[in-house]
Amino acid sequence: MQIITLDGARMTDRDEAHRYLAETLRLPAYYGHNLDALYDCLQTLGPDTILILRHPDAICDALGEYGDGLLRVFSDAAANSSLRFFIDPAL
Repeated sequence: MQIITLDGARMTDRDEAHRYLAETLRLPAYYGHNLDALYDCLQTLGPDTILILRHPDAICDALGEYGDGLLRVFSDAAANSSLRFFIDPAL
């Protein structure tokens, strides 16, 4: 089982969010650094992958509507694959 913790506070703008996600999730070099590409790459993560997101409010504060879209991508990818996604309620 692979557990990956994402820190929403590290996603301060669109470019940084995609750089951080590419590095933390070990996305392939062809990752397009946009929400559609993120969704596609999330679909390829193994069935034993759990994503835990901390500081989700920081994403929305920094990225506005784009941050809302980013959160939807994680939720949608988890709903349509074996990926499991959780928001850490304590943070």
